[in-house]
Amino acid sequence: MSKPTLYGASYSVYVRIIMLCLREKGIAFDHREIDIFNPEQTPSDYLQHHPFGKIPAFEHEGFKLYETSAITRYIDEAFTGSAPLFPSSIQERARINQIISILDNYAYPVLVWDIYVEACEADSPDEEKISAAIPKAKTCLQALESLCGENTYLVGQELSLADIYACPIFSYFLESPQGKDLLPDYPKLEKWWNAVKVYGDKLQ
Repeated sequence: MSKPTLYGASYSVYVRIIMLCLREKGIAFDHREIDIFNPEQTPSDYLQHHPFGKIPAFEHEGFKLYETSAITRYIDEAFTGSAPLFPSSIQERARINQIISILDNYAYPVLVWDIYVEACEADSPDEEKISAAIPKAKTCLQALESLCGENTYLVGQELSLADIYACPIFSYFLESPQGKDLLPDYPKLEKWWNAVKVYGDKLQ
């Protein structure tokens, strides 16, 4: 079986999700650095891989795919030899889908863009924007906290796609002083992060 190819910028949360998924499954892959914010790093034919011009995109043995959720599920099912990241339990699968939806729609925009990017990447951080994001961040953190069980991982007793999605988001968020201050208020999430942050280290 030939190696798959991943297209996208290494700093992207969603590219990092795919990288982490591939590495956890033990899959060697080719990575083509595509920075959609830098036209010089975006080939003219990239729209053949992603018609909306976003990242990541993925290709395996001529099969082209985009959208992170589709790519991660394909990786989990197409490559055997390691534990599945999407379990067979109906309830656990539903919970993983729920957590991924929370991360996509609520946590990523607030924790990464409104807090991490503004606090850590902006030349002149917009303190009002950061302050306005804190209540939204607390809502996200509390929602995830309420869904955490007593296990090490977000869902069940094994690493799943829920953890792989959350890890790159929290890795950035917890670089910010706001993230570091907030996490201890959510002990289950803090325990989870202490257990899985080794995966975040793999992305550095």
